[in-house]
Amino acid sequence: MTYPEAILFGIVQGISEFLPISSTAHIIITELLLGYDFPGLSFEIFLHLASILAVAVYFRRDLAVIISGFFAYRTDRSAENLVSFRFGIYIIVATIITGVLGVALKNVVADVMKSPAFMAGALALTGVFLVIIERFHRYGSRTEKEMTLRDAIIVGLGQSIAILPGVSRSGSTLIVALFAGLSRDTAVRYSFILAIPVILGSSVLAIGDIGGGFFAGLGWGPLAVSFITTFVFSWLGIAWLIDFLKKGRLVYFAVYLFILAITLYFFL
Repeated sequence: MTYPEAILFGIVQGISEFLPISSTAHIIITELLLGYDFPGLSFEIFLHLASILAVAVYFRRDLAVIISGFFAYRTDRSAENLVSFRFGIYIIVATIITGVLGVALKNVVADVMKSPAFMAGALALTGVFLVIIERFHRYGSRTEKEMTLRDAIIVGLGQSIAILPGVSRSGSTLIVALFAGLSRDTAVRYSFILAIPVILGSSVLAIGDIGGGFFAGLGWGPLAVSFITTFVFSWLGIAWLIDFLKKGRLVYFAVYLFILAITLYFFL
């Protein structure tokens, strides 16, 4: 892998990871255009780790409050610690559901599902649900204080679908969280923070794919550059999406997904 290609992969992954447009699909499309064919999802998961690092750093204060409140609730039953404790429980529940279903579906996600036709269909399906949630569903107003175990279960189930290439993880969690009645801000924050344990768990499952041969084959230098580039653009993507959703509309992402799906199906 050359350094310009490494930078390109990092930009694509960083920008697309937290937008509802499927970073996995974009990485696979980039691989196709550049003539690469990485086995399994090892390279995608490697780049995902950089995105997760960006989330952890960006939300470091929120994570500190959640973690400290989660453990402090055992001795200090304050209302503030209760919110952090419940939010932590909801993260754990959704992660377990996603992990169990992810392991169960791991063998189903074969290389055939990385084909352009399959991904085009998955991208279009994501776009359809974005249109539905934007045009035909009233946004909820429930914050994390009003979240319930039911919300965590629904989001966990919805997120599990994102194991299929072309289905956006952030898109699926946002859609189901908004359908459940959570506010935009709460749905986005929950989706971002939930990505940390979920993608870390996926990385653990893929350790067998990421061996010494993987790094040697692509080159340590380009991989390092790709990782750093992914971190930077993931940070920028998080900040931009949070600002965009305050006044923007999800239907714009749907239009992009439809165009990308058509292009992918007919030209790749």
